[in-house]
Amino acid sequence: MGRRAAMGRRALLVTAASAASWLSPARPRAAGAGLVRVGVLTDMAGPFKDQVGPGSVVAAGLAAEDFAAEAQGLRVEILSADHQNKPDIGSAIARGWVDEEGVGAIVDLPNSAVALAVSRLMREKGRVALASSSATSDLTGPACSPNTVQWVLDTWSLGTSAAHALVGTGARSWFFITVDYALGHILQRDAAAAVVATGGTVLGEALHPLGQADLSSQLLAAQASGAQVIALANTGADMINAVKQAGEFGLLQSQIGSQPQAGSQPQAGSRAKPADRPKLAALFAQISDIHGIGLAAAQGLMLTEAFYWDLTEATRDFSRRFAARMGGRVPTEDQAGVYSATLAYLRAVRDAASQDGATVVAAMQRAPIDDPLFGTVTIRPDGRAVHPMYLFRVKAPADSQGPWDLYERIKTIPPGAAFRPLGQGGCPLPLR
Repeated sequence: MGRRAAMGRRALLVTAASAASWLSPARPRAAGAGLVRVGVLTDMAGPFKDQVGPGSVVAAGLAAEDFAAEAQGLRVEILSADHQNKPDIGSAIARGWVDEEGVGAIVDLPNSAVALAVSRLMREKGRVALASSSATSDLTGPACSPNTVQWVLDTWSLGTSAAHALVGTGARSWFFITVDYALGHILQRDAAAAVVATGGTVLGEALHPLGQADLSSQLLAAQASGAQVIALANTGADMINAVKQAGEFGLLQSQIGSQPQAGSQPQAGSRAKPADRPKLAALFAQISDIHGIGLAAAQGLMLTEAFYWDLTEATRDFSRRFAARMGGRVPTEDQAGVYSATLAYLRAVRDAASQDGATVVAAMQRAPIDDPLFGTVTIRPDGRAVHPMYLFRVKAPADSQGPWDLYERIKTIPPGAAFRPLGQGGCPLPLR
């Protein structure tokens, strides 16, 4: 495969006929005057392809189209590539995009290890990383950068929300099934800290590699622990497999209100009685995952997300446009994040008259963003985009009115409670 092919395909979206002369002198010549290039670095064929993948490319394209009416002479080009969930491949693509194609920002970045590597590179290159699909809270902690913005969610918001909700119901003992790479470890770390802080206990963990099909040994270890909550610190295909196999083992509560008995110790491999079944906490699940699992298996599952297609008229309108290009599929929160982060970046480039990374991020931080999909968004000095989050419950089949009518909103979590307080993450940047 040649370098050009490895970098992925390109879709040119012209936003105005005239060119502008505002570009920063440091801008690579490859892009040309008046042209802004954004790369969508994503997972096209791996475990996250339904959460991101082609849908993220569509979302970035919709952002470029919507920017056209306010572009003031700028043209936007969207590039895309598959990082294959490998940091070295992701970094090589990003480096080629910046050095040879003049890309100003890279968006999406599922897989925390890839996101951390690309964030470092974009700081080195003076461009912008828009980590709209990466969950590691280290991006706004020890690995924060003046050139990186993290949209949508992170492990702190996911883990803390789930822990507070479940420990508050009396489900105090937890066991983690964790994917053995950066995302899983950080997700477990943040959730476990919240469990302990709210009076719960962590009984153990079972690791698995990315993409492992058979999770029976991990589920048996979780069952043998007697934990009241089995917390899945994974996502994508791994999370889907875990939920389906847990149902096959008879481990899970099928009714929302049923409660495990403290101290119960079912025998490994046996089908637990309803009173003994633990609750399942999917710490990083998205609507594509629930649709794939099906309501019959996923009903009653509690999960936290930042976006749902049926929240407002604006989210419904965007979702209709997205679905028209995606065979009827609605956007995930990650894909919605690609749209919002890309649009905010393009507006900041226009307003700052520069593509210098730190300058553009500073422009994004200057004032709250009135975002149609996430509400009022404030970008903090540590790079965290702060907005409301929502606690959802998966509907029972009888309550669903259509193939994507999957969630019932239980609680709106305000921005101040949804994300780690500024200053507590260990970000070395000035935070005032």
